[in-house]
Amino acid sequence: MQISLVRDAIADAARVVQLPTGIGKLTCTGYVPDSVVTPCFFVAEVDVTFDRTMGRGMDELSFTCRVLAGRADDRSAQRILDALLSGAGEASLKQALEAARGAPGQAALGGLADDLRLERVQGYRWYEHQGSSFVGAELAVKVIGDGST
Repeated sequence: MQISLVRDAIADAARVVQLPTGIGKLTCTGYVPDSVVTPCFFVAEVDVTFDRTMGRGMDELSFTCRVLAGRADDRSAQRILDALLSGAGEASLKQALEAARGAPGQAALGGLADDLRLERVQGYRWYEHQGSSFVGAELAVKVIGDGST
């Protein structure tokens, strides 16, 4: 799997969420942005486990993604974050990311991987980014696919 292409495909999958009226669109990027326009989703760190099957058959990528909801009003930013972290609904990142798995028997992320799964949400707290504080959380996304590509 090509890490750069997978990063971008995860961001593209997140881009389909629909936030409540008046909030605007979710800004999504496959890399850590220099500056943040909230609400923002980005793919941050990656851990790579090679050779999950013999002969370079499968690698596993574990991505830490972050979503930063805002900083102007504690309560409203946390409500936006809650909607993004919910298991279902138009604003659900879980629902949006897992839709990119494709139908049963199809490759995930438009053919870039065999499968992906949003495993958990962690670190619901205030984050420092470029000198500003934002309420946010981390999402652990696991992607498996061909190790020889």
